[in-house]
Amino acid sequence: MIVNKKMMIVAVAGVILNLGFLLSGVQSVRFDLQSGHTKCIAEDIKANSMTVGKYSIVNPNDGYPIPDTHKVTVRVTSAYGNSYHYADHVDSGQFSFAAAEAGDYMACFWVMDHKPPVMLTIDFDWKTGVAAKDWSNVAKKGHVDLPEEVVDLKVDITVVMELELKKLYDTVTSIHEEMYYLREREEEMQELNRATNSRMAWLSFLSLFVCLSVAGLQLWHLKNFFERKKLL
Repeated sequence: MIVNKKMMIVAVAGVILNLGFLLSGVQSVRFDLQSGHTKCIAEDIKANSMTVGKYSIVNPNDGYPIPDTHKVTVRVTSAYGNSYHYADHVDSGQFSFAAAEAGDYMACFWVMDHKPPVMLTIDFDWKTGVAAKDWSNVAKKGHVDLPEEVVDLKVDITVVMELELKKLYDTVTSIHEEMYYLREREEEMQELNRATNSRMAWLSFLSLFVCLSVAGLQLWHLKNFFERKKLL
């Protein structure tokens, strides 16, 4: 009976772990950047959301220091042009901040021009929202310390489930807030469409009025011309 309960707890914990993995918003990219060029990556972040980024250049020669030609300049800016991170001539770095403005945030990478050209490979991790939270600190603050040695399987799995449930709760809350954020963005886009349609309608009426006015002036001019020539 005890074994069955433990197996049931393990199964439930496995389901929760899988759900937490599927709902996590971790994004990782690897891209190539040629010297003398710039590459920007955008991320839509809502206001008051935590975001964490980490980047590093892949060493072309394992076991040796990264050459001086493999350095990059990084700048992270908001949709309004405010700078949140800047690093010049580095081979790795990281940034973290709470977004004060909603919109598309840009992380731009630039490499100094070299002759002959050099191709850099960059690893870039960008986490936002729940994925950016430091869960190890959450576990310590919430007294969810994972034991190094498994003394009691039931207690160990319960602790893991507690931490994963916290992750799932924050994930669901984040999804709920994201839905409201998308709804607000949709309303803004609809208002913009209505305003644009209204302006286009007024512009159409103005264009029609100008065309009719020009046509009337042309008729008036032709009539006067023919009367002066005594053709009418």
